[in-house]
Amino acid sequence: MFKRILSLALVAVLLVGVVCAFSACTTEKKDIKAALICLHGDSSTYDKNFIDAFKQACANKGLTEANYTIITDIPEGTECYDKAADFADNGYDVVFADSFGHEAYMIQAAKEFPEVEFCHATGTKAHTENLSNYQNAFASIYEGRFLAGVAAGLKLVELYGDAEGKVSDENARIGYVGAHPYAEVVSGYTSFYLGVKYIVPNATMEVRYTGSWYDETAEKTTAEALIAAGCKLISQHADSMGAPTACENANVPNVAYNGETGKNTFVIASRIDWVPYFEYMLDCVMNGKDIDADWTGTLENGAVKITALGSAAAEGTQAKLDEIAAKLNDGSLKVFDCSTFTVKGANLTEYLADVDDAGDFVAETNVIKTENGITFFDESANRSAPYFDIRIDGITEVQ
Repeated sequence: MFKRILSLALVAVLLVGVVCAFSACTTEKKDIKAALICLHGDSSTYDKNFIDAFKQACANKGLTEANYTIITDIPEGTECYDKAADFADNGYDVVFADSFGHEAYMIQAAKEFPEVEFCHATGTKAHTENLSNYQNAFASIYEGRFLAGVAAGLKLVELYGDAEGKVSDENARIGYVGAHPYAEVVSGYTSFYLGVKYIVPNATMEVRYTGSWYDETAEKTTAEALIAAGCKLISQHADSMGAPTACENANVPNVAYNGETGKNTFVIASRIDWVPYFEYMLDCVMNGKDIDADWTGTLENGAVKITALGSAAAEGTQAKLDEIAAKLNDGSLKVFDCSTFTVKGANLTEYLADVDDAGDFVAETNVIKTENGITFFDESANRSAPYFDIRIDGITEVQ
């Protein structure tokens, strides 16, 4: 009898082992193929930021080069659709494109290949298209730009501040090289400017546009024109080394975007770290989970980053940035606090933004909120892509 009981027990153990093995097989992460479509290549700081993050995230998730593909220099046109469709036809599970103008073509591919996930940076339409396999992603980079602006303000005080730390109006003038007058750029340069004003209240800023995301010659000559116009520090929302080079040549402090310039005039840069999103995206696809239609990274979750300080940064900058970052994270400080800026001389109490972008530029969503006694523009809460398109006092634009 004892032997029979022992035999039955062994059978039961074996059955449990078989069931557990089967269960492990059915819950094991799927072996996937992923693709990244880039507007430019490694020479663009913007695209390099995506490329490096994609490679890192794939490695972190155990994917080898056999599992992923990166293609560069894909224009914002039908070429994007063609490449996305090719990936879908060749068994890829998820395709990501990195430029605003890729969106329409990614949506076209998503409609044609419903079994494939299509994800897109900086886009605006995922939450209105309502496609289960099309998603947008971005980050609250305005937090990083605000911190970079604080570092810039401290540099102005170091260079031009009087005994009380005040900077004259002439020396409080800064310049900004912008690509296009889109909300993404406006949100970025405004948050940077508000960071400067946090330290230098009388700061003013001139913005000049190049009409291109990546044009090294135009970015360099635009920065040179701003310097010639009396700007004492230059920042940018453009993707080449043009503006930093102009600053280096003129010995003017520079706040960069997406990477360190490694030059004598480099103060700091802000960037989006795409590794957290790419890991999240890959995890969802591997495990058969839905990807958020609009994913927004933050300073707190590690998607918004500032670089190590450059040699041109003012003494005490890091301590100040740590202090302000803590306030941004706990909500006691808001980048777009309406008490810190005016529009035509007045503070905002209500503002309709074009959040549900239908291509008609009709503003439909009130984005002014009040929390903990602070009234602020609630950027990137209603969708991941920026919708702050307000021209505030203190900033002038040159088209």
